[in-house]
Amino acid sequence: MFQDLLRRLTQPDPAPIADADARLALTALLVRVARSDNDYSGDERALIDQITQDRYGLTAGDAQALRDEAEAMEAEAPDTVRFTRAIKAAVAYEDRLAVIEALWKVVLADGQRAQEEDALLRLVTNLLGISDPDSAMARQRVSG
Repeated sequence: MFQDLLRRLTQPDPAPIADADARLALTALLVRVARSDNDYSGDERALIDQITQDRYGLTAGDAQALRDEAEAMEAEAPDTVRFTRAIKAAVAYEDRLAVIEALWKVVLADGQRAQEEDALLRLVTNLLGISDPDSAMARQRVSG
């Protein structure tokens, strides 16, 4: 189902992708980080829905449908390195920085920073081309 988008994302020189595809890919990245500590809670799912509602102006039902699609895509997506590099090549910097903020919200949703989540977020931040200071400022914005 998502093979066409995944194939386009993982081309050697991917072209920018349509907004709907970018939404799906970025939401799949939120799901991947939320699942990284093997505790994909209802709170994390609700937060992902809220993030997509706020960011994309979706209804609650549309946000849940997007998350459902993103969960399926995340399960089919290649390793995090290839997947994230593909997103970097296809999505504007400002959108990637906003995703880092959203990822920090997901990581901090359960009140704990699991080592697996921290490690994956550091990797994703680097692969998305976001500087450490920008990531730290994003974390401060969402935790304060």
